[in-house]
Amino acid sequence: MSFTAKAGEALLLVGPNGAGKTTLIRTIAGFIAPSAGTISLTDDADTKAESSDRNLSEQCHYVGHLTGVKANLTAEQNLTFWGEYLGGDETEPIADRVVDALSDFGLSRLADYPAGLLSAGQKRRLGLARLRVATRPIWLLDEPTVSLDAASTELLARLIQRHLANNGLVIAATHLPLGLEQPAYLRLGSAPETASSANDGGP
Repeated sequence: MSFTAKAGEALLLVGPNGAGKTTLIRTIAGFIAPSAGTISLTDDADTKAESSDRNLSEQCHYVGHLTGVKANLTAEQNLTFWGEYLGGDETEPIADRVVDALSDFGLSRLADYPAGLLSAGQKRRLGLARLRVATRPIWLLDEPTVSLDAASTELLARLIQRHLANNGLVIAATHLPLGLEQPAYLRLGSAPETASSANDGGP
């Protein structure tokens, strides 16, 4: 397999269950070592420079099937933990980043609620909100719309588009349209190929 994902672009991994979408995302994130080949980054000057797994993983946000939410902590405390753990823009206090993240994901009124009392959709949004508490250029999302209603899916799409507009990169495994503008596709489960589309209906 060989493919390129570009800054400012959303690359959607599509294909049947068991095709390897999650494995590919976890490999890019550095959780699984590739059995062969390399994963490399290209700088703004288009000069390829191989990056260590550690350096690459430090530039990625990974959001998998599990939300990463601690039930005994409040929504605010969960995001504060992620902000401290992941680091981020030191010029902006973590508390401010947490407030912004809660607002962006429609969770401000639930800031003091124990996460264990949140609905499945609210927990999913809280898990996704850590994308906003630390600035990382690469977002790796594995079925990010699971448990989200239509309004929350639209909210996520707007935030992804904003990230792309800031020259970010998103690689997402999904079975459902994400409502994005002109994503690229990588189909797994057969001969891999990429395709561009004018909408998010899939190849």
